[in-house]
Amino acid sequence: MQGKTVELIKDKRYTKIKNAVGRAIADFGLIEDGDRIAVGVSGGKDSWTLLHILDELRRRAPIRYELVAITIDSGYPGFRCDIIETHLRENGFEYHLEKAGHYEIIRDKRRPDSSYCSICARLKRGSLYTLAKKLGCNKLALGHHLDDFIETLLLNQFFVGSLKAMAASMLADNGETTVIRPLVYVEEKEIIPFARENHFPVVCCCCPVCGTADMQRKKMKQLLKELEKSIPHVKRSLLKALANVQPRHLLDLRLQQGESSSQHGRACAGTPDGSGASS
Repeated sequence: MQGKTVELIKDKRYTKIKNAVGRAIADFGLIEDGDRIAVGVSGGKDSWTLLHILDELRRRAPIRYELVAITIDSGYPGFRCDIIETHLRENGFEYHLEKAGHYEIIRDKRRPDSSYCSICARLKRGSLYTLAKKLGCNKLALGHHLDDFIETLLLNQFFVGSLKAMAASMLADNGETTVIRPLVYVEEKEIIPFARENHFPVVCCCCPVCGTADMQRKKMKQLLKELEKSIPHVKRSLLKALANVQPRHLLDLRLQQGESSSQHGRACAGTPDGSGASS
């Protein structure tokens, strides 16, 4: 890092976010000595917050790690990659901008009823993995926050029939890059004013649905907003549930590998209300 032109406003919100990220790093072992971390920078509020907070922690950390900001230009007309590059350069970040032809692929291959966001995310994720490896980074940091974890949990349950969300740390599909999500404990309502107060140069990806939430995800946001009126801690409780799984009380037989086939047989012979199964 060279000299910075952005001096973050170090108020209570800054401290809250920084402490939450630090706690996530400690809880999940997200960063280790010698790590070279690619930080996905889309130009949105979340990725700017992630990059700046990780850099703040880096300068005071008892271990050594490097940050490399990486941006994928998917080729959407009007995308202001120059604004992102100017901010990165003026603040002394090591960075790499990669042009990709995702827009043409999506335009030609996307089904009329499918989501722009889902196919774009898959293409961008593959490019991020490839670029992180190319730049010698063993980890890739993404800006998913607490709300993203919870909304993804609900989306999978309501629309897919799967009990899953996101992991704070996981090995990517390429088997080489570890994906980390240090904002797991940070709520979006903290990030929005933090990015605004620090004048981060937020840019739109310029895809045809930029600025509009996926309709299903929007429903989850609305549901959580309603639930918070009577259960203020609902999001924190749902996040806690992701770290407090009780496999014996679920129906996935793959989680019961320690049981014998005869035990499975007895469980299946129980009554519909579960009275035939041991608790």
